[in-house]
Amino acid sequence: MLDWMAANIANIVIIAVIVAAVVLAIRSIVRSRRAGRSSCGCDCSSCGMASRCHSDNKTTE
Repeated sequence: MLDWMAANIANIVIIAVIVAAVVLAIRSIVRSRRAGRSSCGCDCSSCGMASRCHSDNKTTE
């Protein structure tokens, strides 16, 4: 087992870094959603889809 880990340490480190980045990105998105912030980070006045995503009469297609 230790021989396999020693032979693949570079792959293990790279995968761990990628997994950590994905977890932090998802955590950031969840926190933003819970705080009520927009996912794009901009204000809705300059968004072309503002009338679609914040309309009072949302319809599903």
